[in-house]
Parts: sequence; structure tokens; C-alpha cells
Amino acid sequence: MNCKGFLFDLDGTLVSSLPVVERAWLGVAERLNVAPQEMLDFIHGKQAITSLRHFMAGQSEDAIKKEFDRLEQIEATDTEGVEALPGAIELLNHLNELKVPWAIVTSGTIPIAHARSKAAGIPFPDVFVTAELVARGKPEPDAYLLGAERLGLVPSDCVVVEDAAAGLASGLAAGCQVIAVNAPLNTPELARVDKSLKTLQQLHVSYADNIARIQFD
Repeated sequence: MNCKGFLFDLDGTLVSSLPVVERAWLGVAERLNVAPQEMLDFIHGKQAITSLRHFMAGQSEDAIKKEFDRLEQIEATDTEGVEALPGAIELLNHLNELKVPWAIVTSGTIPIAHARSKAAGIPFPDVFVTAELVARGKPEPDAYLLGAERLGLVPSDCVVVEDAAAGLASGLAAGCQVIAVNAPLNTPELARVDKSLKTLQQLHVSYADNIARIQFD
């Protein structure tokens, strides 16, 4: 596979944050009287505000914003257990050494995304697309379209690396090449992606003449 730049999701792709996410959202489930598994089955890969509007349908925007602010504070300060996924730091450092353009494109807000990146010790990108920057979150294509634009590339020259169904759908809708990593085997979008990997350690990149060449174990 060849490309000119990479667009990485954060949670579940570069960073393991599942314990933090589930702790925070199980608290939301309790406050909203929603079945815990129903909550966890819905939220992954989506903007928090999207999930809250889903579960708080019929409530005022003020009530939703209040719950959002509380959740953001919890997720931005609780980083216990957050760590880089295998191969993530090595891959990003390698891309920086080669001077391959790359960005992080996440459904999280700036406080959450920055806190988790710092806690995991991953390299910080020049381009960081967060929830605040797009009107429509994943699975809509907006975030990945913006990521490509900010790298100065067309979407078809970018490879999206994602773990969640909503993010895979977003990358595909944006017209990018898509690599799934750490995605559950029952994820419907796996039938449509260009490559599916168990770990980033299977992905190897060389770079010449502004083209990144990707090989897989």
C-alpha cells in the first residue's frame, strides 16, 4: 500500500484508554439510569456529545451540556491505566524520522486527547483534529477530511488507521485508504477496509520521493 500521509485515531489505535473510558461512561450510565452494556455498546468511536444526546433525548441542551462538562472533567483528569499500544511510539517516531506527514484525528476533545497522549508518552503531532473542530463527528467523514486538508493532502492520498466501527466508516466515507487495527472481528466495516491488523507492530513504512510505502507482516 502506498500513501502520502497518515491519519491516526487515538483511543484504541495509538493509546489504550479503555479502562478510563468505561469507568467514566459507567458513571454516566448510572446517573442516567441506562443499562451499562447498552451504554458501552454505543459510545466507542463517537463524540461524547453525540452519545449524550442519544441517551438524553428529550432533555434540554443545558442539561446535556452540564453532563458533558462533568464527563470531560473526569476523562481529562483520570489517566490511570492509559498507555501506548504496542508499536505506537516506535511507529510515530519512525514517521517523524522519515518526515512522513501524519496527524491524530480523534472524537475526543482537546483536554481529553492531550491528557491521554501525554500520559501514554506518544509523540505529539503537528496536526491534531479534535471534536471541537468539526460540526459532525465520526462516522461522518468531516474529521478525516479536515485531517487530510490540514496535512495539505487529498483524502485518497491518506491512510486512516482506526479501531472503532464509527471511525472506520468515517475514513471510508472520506475517501481515504483505511487500515483497521485492534478492531473486533465482528465489526461490519472490516469487509470494506484495505487491510486489517491485530497490532501496529505489523505495519512497516519506508519513504522516498514523498511516497510512503507500507508493508505488512
